[in-house]
Amino acid sequence: MTYSTLLVRENGQIATITFNRPEKRNAISYELIQELIAALGEVESSAAQVLILTGAGKAFCSGMDLENLRTITSRSPEENLKDSQTMAGLFRAIYEFPKVTIAAVNGPAVAGGCGIATLCDFTIASKDAKFGYSEVRIGFLPAIVSAFLVRQMGEKQARDLLLTGKIIDATEALRLGMITEMVAPEHLLQRTQQLAEELLQNSPASLAATKRLLNHFSAGELGAQIDAAVRANAEIRATADFREGVTSFLEKRKPKWSGR
Repeated sequence: MTYSTLLVRENGQIATITFNRPEKRNAISYELIQELIAALGEVESSAAQVLILTGAGKAFCSGMDLENLRTITSRSPEENLKDSQTMAGLFRAIYEFPKVTIAAVNGPAVAGGCGIATLCDFTIASKDAKFGYSEVRIGFLPAIVSAFLVRQMGEKQARDLLLTGKIIDATEALRLGMITEMVAPEHLLQRTQQLAEELLQNSPASLAATKRLLNHFSAGELGAQIDAAVRANAEIRATADFREGVTSFLEKRKPKWSGR
């Protein structure tokens, strides 16, 4: 398959998906979401046993694309619900991917990009990387990722990140358990490749069975939480604060919140 927003490469038992919109800091567009879902399916059915996700240029993934953001306030409730369901499907596809996943975070991973990075089995980050869920700063809601984040780091620390919208560095992300390892920028891809090769020394059947078991532990509760998150994610798009947040962000001014 030919992709416009991604580079997909297989080298033996290791597949790499690279977000390939460096001029847009690899921002998440509707097209990228659909292509990433398709690429995950392609890798799942391939001979690869390990999947690496990374970004081209200086960013891993900077969150929602500005062009999409400009149109989002005019979408219908049905379109908003469908968008939320699609994003939830993407996050869950990464989290429950049957093969081992490694995120090689080469730069900022913000909002949805942070979700993609931290939902992988392993997250190796450059010392220059930044992380955060900045949705509340534009009147949005980090709804879908919250279901996963509480599991990964505990409720108190998740509340801190999600309610403040702050951006943290790789050192803090490592302390919080958002990432597995931090390395010098020039060693990121080398260390990621090394880890992938170490994983390939293990039984493919055992790796797959372990992932199935881990996914089974959370499947029922996670499904209910994601359903609630999808509804909340769609509903907040109809609020005045969301419209003001998006508009002020695009106009590069301070928002005037109404609380509605």
